[in-house]
Amino acid sequence: MNFEYFIAKRLTTSKQYKSSISKPIIKIAISAIAIGVVMMLISVATGLGLQQKIRQKVSAFNGHIIISNFDDNQSEVSKVPISSNQEFYPEFKSVKGINHIQAVATKAGIIRTERAFEGVILKGVGADYKWDNLHEFILEGRIPNVKNQLNQEILISQFLANRLFLKVGDTFNTFFLKEDSNEMPNLRVFKVVGIYNSGFQEFDATYILGDIRHIQRINRWKPHEVGAFEVFVDDFNQISQKGEEVYEQIPYSLDSKTITDKYYYIFEWLELFDFNIIVILVIMVVVATINMIVALLVLILERTQMIAILKALGANNWTIRKIFLYNAFYIILRGLLWGNLIAITLLFFQHQFGIIKLNPENYYVNQAPVSFNWLLFLGINLGTITISLLVLLIPSYIITKISPIKALRFD
Repeated sequence: MNFEYFIAKRLTTSKQYKSSISKPIIKIAISAIAIGVVMMLISVATGLGLQQKIRQKVSAFNGHIIISNFDDNQSEVSKVPISSNQEFYPEFKSVKGINHIQAVATKAGIIRTERAFEGVILKGVGADYKWDNLHEFILEGRIPNVKNQLNQEILISQFLANRLFLKVGDTFNTFFLKEDSNEMPNLRVFKVVGIYNSGFQEFDATYILGDIRHIQRINRWKPHEVGAFEVFVDDFNQISQKGEEVYEQIPYSLDSKTITDKYYYIFEWLELFDFNIIVILVIMVVVATINMIVALLVLILERTQMIAILKALGANNWTIRKIFLYNAFYIILRGLLWGNLIAITLLFFQHQFGIIKLNPENYYVNQAPVSFNWLLFLGINLGTITISLLVLLIPSYIITKISPIKALRFD
């Protein structure tokens, strides 16, 4: 072991090595590994970051599981009320892994200002609403106060505020149509106390948030009647399992649906990122491995005489092969060191300053999000080392074909 280590060290530090024709090949191999690691870490960090951010945004506005009436209503508007006097509310104790449940209701309306009008959906929320999920999206003002007496406070998106020329402190009229089209619509005057921007165009262009008691009064519901329940789970990866458990525990008159089912087109699109990440990882490992194979072959061919001398002194083939594999290991480590340093630096700047911007209409976010999964980063590095060394066993086999007599005779 010490002998092989000494020889490998001499290969990488000797002046002859540094001035040999293998020097540019070694630099290319180190660069290829570094670039490959940069691409792999960035693709994984941004891919996972985008998935997590979109999941977070969808769940912030809908919960993870939605419990509603078992009817044919496919719209976003609550029509038939549900009693809040349920065994699973306000705590869903029969299913483990659920951390919160909240009652909500929705009502379609039209906002009319002096300069514009927009169709919206008022999402009514109560004192149990989980505002923590929306705090990071609030640009101006504050969240509405829905815990005390009924008031006019509303949280509106920046998208709607710009289109309606509204700002924090402004009031506006909203008309809500009744089931009977012959009746006059209900008029409510709301006040903007906060403006949010989730970057999720589908929500920003539709929802305003206010007190659920407005919808209960407009629909002539009783105080205990709501439109739906939103359930939050601890682990998003178990959402399908928890969705089935919730469905089994609720009354037969109610239905439950996970957000992965409701917004299937979004989550099917997100699953493509997993495939893209795998493709990038495979391509980068293949490129780095090919460059390492070329570098190792150059080293072996350049050191043919040394190999012959070692064999003449009694070294076996595997001992000599390990010498070159150790040398390849040092080259791989140098590439990994530079690759990790560059990738983590770039990811840190993106995470802190959001340098790379994205179109929210296409990606549902304003900037490329980053997820620092250190365990996965470590796995990528260890996987790169393992795969590269295993593949390099093949070209190192050429050492067994070198004859000491022929190599020394033609020196």
